Amino acid sequence: MPKLQITYYAVLREQRGLSSEEVTTAARTGRELYAELAARHQFSLPVDRLRLAIGGEFASWETPLADGAKLVLIPPVAGG
Repeated sequence: MPKLQITYYAVLREQRGLSSEEVTTAARTGRELYAELAARHQFSLPVDRLRLAIGGEFASWETPLADGAKLVLIPPVAGG
């Protein structure tokens, strides 16, 4: 099972209570990982409202996850 470093921003950081964490998961894709995390931490946003970055680059939710990957979950942000 891959071990991943997850970084959260904005509302996800608030809902999780952490800005980052390391997780071990059976998820094979970003979409599966987010479903697992959303169930575990009661995230309120659906996956289609988020962007995923892996290794510092935007990625598809269907991208396979590799051990040691660094993921960022990016919710919509409002500016002012």
